[in-house]
Amino acid sequence: MEIREVGVLGCGLMGSGIAQVAAASGYPVTILEVNKELLDRGLGNISQRVDKLVQKGSLKSDEKAAIQGRLHGTTKIEDLKNCDIIIEAIIEKVEEKNRMWRSLDSIVKKDAILASNTSSVSITDMMVATSRPERFVGVHFMNPVPIMQLVEVIKTIATDQTVYETAIDFVKKLGKQPVRTSDRPGFIVNRVLVPYLLDAIRAFEEGVGSIEDIDKSMKLGCGHPMGPFILLDFVGLDTTYYIANILFDEFKEPRFAPPGLLKRMVVAGWHGRKTGKGFYDYADPNNPKVMEHLKR
Repeated sequence: MEIREVGVLGCGLMGSGIAQVAAASGYPVTILEVNKELLDRGLGNISQRVDKLVQKGSLKSDEKAAIQGRLHGTTKIEDLKNCDIIIEAIIEKVEEKNRMWRSLDSIVKKDAILASNTSSVSITDMMVATSRPERFVGVHFMNPVPIMQLVEVIKTIATDQTVYETAIDFVKKLGKQPVRTSDRPGFIVNRVLVPYLLDAIRAFEEGVGSIEDIDKSMKLGCGHPMGPFILLDFVGLDTTYYIANILFDEFKEPRFAPPGLLKRMVVAGWHGRKTGKGFYDYADPNNPKVMEHLKR
């Protein structure tokens, strides 16, 4: 099967990034959003990112025009009927995702591949909402999509091998590096990453070191590009908490249980960079400081 047209569900941070990368790789892309305001905002974000590439000299003006010419935004689900692959990037709630999959199932062509960009929801739980479980895969892009090279390609027990290989090949054509994995909570990245992040919080709670020193230790001692607390704020404390609970529900292992401090910060609405407060205070985004009550 050859993929000629791409559909993207959602034009938020991840959806707009996926749409941008696909359009830059030569694919016509149809992006579905629930209303025109969200759609215009997402398309505007793509335009801003592409403008920066032109300003840096890494993209020519005519290439920018070509990318934007391949992007078609819509609020009508029927406009996805000719897409060969549909990539979902909406809210991380299985009920909302499955409502969308059920709506799409009778609209898109029978040989279309359905793919979710989820970081935590079971691919199997979504595939059963459709009449084509053999054509359902996970394609988990990393954030920010235009920059990060990795994509986890997830196969369920029902995924047809030809469909899976087509998805792998599509990811390569986007200029990304695919890794193969199965439908288990966390896939590869979060299965390894989340316990590390939770352990950093526990180490801080136990007085092993300050937030600054734990971050510095992992950067300078292990060569990580950023420390665990900066990374937690970037990913989102609410997102980490949500994924940790899914992992704990599956494996029932203490290493996956969210620490009390993480839960309290999420309840308080301190979700990290996106809310201006997390383990660091982002009043000055270019010079974040450890939250006053967390200093030691």
